[in-house]
Amino acid sequence: MSDAYKKAGVDIDAGNEAVNRMKQHVQKTFREEVKTGLGGFGSLFALKEYKHPILVSGTDGVGTKLKLAFEMNIHDTIGIDLVAMCVNDILVQGAEPLFFLDYIATGKLYPEQVEDIVKGIADGCQQANCSLVGGETAEMPSMYTNGEYDVAGFAVGVVEEEKLIDGSIIQEEDVVIGLASNGIHSNGYSLVRHLLFEQHNYKLSDFIPEIGGTLGEVLIKPTRIYVKPILEMLKQINIKGMAHITGGGLLENIPRILPKGLQVDIDLSSWDRPPIFDFLQKLGELKEEELYRTFNMGIGYVLVIGKNEQEHIVELANKLGEQAFVIGRVNKGDQGVVLGR
Repeated sequence: MSDAYKKAGVDIDAGNEAVNRMKQHVQKTFREEVKTGLGGFGSLFALKEYKHPILVSGTDGVGTKLKLAFEMNIHDTIGIDLVAMCVNDILVQGAEPLFFLDYIATGKLYPEQVEDIVKGIADGCQQANCSLVGGETAEMPSMYTNGEYDVAGFAVGVVEEEKLIDGSIIQEEDVVIGLASNGIHSNGYSLVRHLLFEQHNYKLSDFIPEIGGTLGEVLIKPTRIYVKPILEMLKQINIKGMAHITGGGLLENIPRILPKGLQVDIDLSSWDRPPIFDFLQKLGELKEEELYRTFNMGIGYVLVIGKNEQEHIVELANKLGEQAFVIGRVNKGDQGVVLGR
């Protein structure tokens, strides 16, 4: 039966080998609350004692950044992107990520490739201190080009109800803090690929002096995971609102946490944006508004705090290994973002 299935394009033995290869990476992520091993039908996680726990969940993928992984044959960082896109989202509401599940779909299963993908996911989970408790690897002949795959993830976290952050207490004169990104992260790659490879015929191996490396090196950098520093900041500072700067950039993500009647005025001179964005702008003759609506522009995560705490939070962020900048203020106005210099 397995031979017939193999002739149809599904290799059960390869799937079993992939699972065995995953185990060493997955087990490194287990917190003490994990009550099952890899391979069961369901995963068990014992929730710690909370007075009024609120579970916060999020799901996402990596998008066309996957194309870079295929072309460069680098598969052990894309999993970090996957975890980051999920855990950074649920962190916005003050939630501590607890566990993560993944879904990997491919046309033909290569155990070494799947191991690299899962290693990256496990690395991301360790950065976020959450457990990779399970997942699914599906081999689907004719659905994907040979060697290509898609990945999706799902994260669950928890926050005490009284500590839930939703932006509702943000007020006029509050300060906006930006934490530096690691480059483009995982959004805008359809535009990046169109400009670089379709319009201008660049190669990933091309060294670009303006950006300080090859295109491949700069573009494949994984998304920064902000979980550990933010959870530490929350112990010391009253953070009123947070935003993960993903698709839609600063212009679309910050308004999601603003009460009506308030706007954020951003000072674009308050941080140095990574040179890759200037390179892309020049290449595509992109307007500033389009840039800030597509990319993070060097700011991967935003915090809103009271004006008296800005020096403390910048100092604390730097101690925790983050680059922090005072990038704007909250003022009266339409629920949106105004860019200025």
